[in-house]
Amino acid sequence: MEGQELEAPKKKLVVIGGGIAGSLLAKSLQFLADVILIDPKEYFEIPWASLRSMVEPSFARRSVINHRDYFTNGRIITSSAINITETEVLTAEGHLIAYDYLVIATGHANRVPKTKTEKLNQYEADNEKINSAHSILIVGGGPTGVELAGEIAVDFPGKKVTLVHNGSRLLEFIGPKAGKKSLNWLISKKVEVILEQRVDLNHLSDEGKTYQTSEGETIRADCHFLCTGIPLGSAWLKETVLENNLDKHGRLMVDGNLRVKGRKNIFAIGDITNIPEIKQGYLAQKHALVAAKNLKLLMTGGKESKMATYEPGSVMAIVSLGRTSAVAQFPFTTISGCIPGLIKSRDLFVGKTRKQMGLDPLVVHD
Repeated sequence: MEGQELEAPKKKLVVIGGGIAGSLLAKSLQFLADVILIDPKEYFEIPWASLRSMVEPSFARRSVINHRDYFTNGRIITSSAINITETEVLTAEGHLIAYDYLVIATGHANRVPKTKTEKLNQYEADNEKINSAHSILIVGGGPTGVELAGEIAVDFPGKKVTLVHNGSRLLEFIGPKAGKKSLNWLISKKVEVILEQRVDLNHLSDEGKTYQTSEGETIRADCHFLCTGIPLGSAWLKETVLENNLDKHGRLMVDGNLRVKGRKNIFAIGDITNIPEIKQGYLAQKHALVAAKNLKLLMTGGKESKMATYEPGSVMAIVSLGRTSAVAQFPFTTISGCIPGLIKSRDLFVGKTRKQMGLDPLVVHD
């Protein structure tokens, strides 16, 4: 009608990856742009809560969240992206999705169930595996292995837990003091820790209950959990227009505004970036908020010179040790015990993260 201005069509924003970074960005911009979230699973999971969910499966009902619960005003495509052109994304089912702006947040290539129900059932199965075992082998002494050993040692103190790590100390992603404090805590909980050895998981005998280490040591355990590194979710990008934007480690090279270097309308956030910092979930959330701010600016016609700059995080980490203790590395000190435990271990920031996603921090509606 005369006198009425036609509203400009919303920009098409495609987000590839529905992990802790991609989900927060999609949620943040869902009412500003025509947002399409591409993810092979129907949910996102608060990653630092996953180990608690293995010993307490009901915990996962708050930490595994269907995308539609927080992402109410956009399109969800449950699939994997397999190619990117200058203007479109191709999914595994052959769908071409046009974009004005693109965000890549594919993190690590971790094979997980498609639905929330299947994921919750997986935690029930893991819990039954722990419950029925008298002895448990954990392979890997990074944060995942250490936290899982701590969860089992506290919740199942009667079980024999052995942790084998091929490095010279635990928690090699942070300083040696944190690794030493974690080692002492695990030993105090009667966890046997074997360093500088590997476990051959390809040749198991006695129905998988006898394991051999690289030094010829025999470990008897009723079951094992593999807690070693997961590859980046970037291999598929090697055949796309971004093949030359990957560094030698397979990470996407980004500028200070979190745009892929040399690209005006493609951003990358989370673990897949080459930002020189520890890869942690809370930093991925910070990436998402900075990228969302910059995308909002660009999509509303703002000047590029006004874009926000991401400052790499300082070396800070908190690793849970059961329900009440933790080891924390801050820029100038490393501490362990109940004080860092109060910060993280009781709720594992699940309530805070749910609130950030616009959800009730406590109540779950299935």
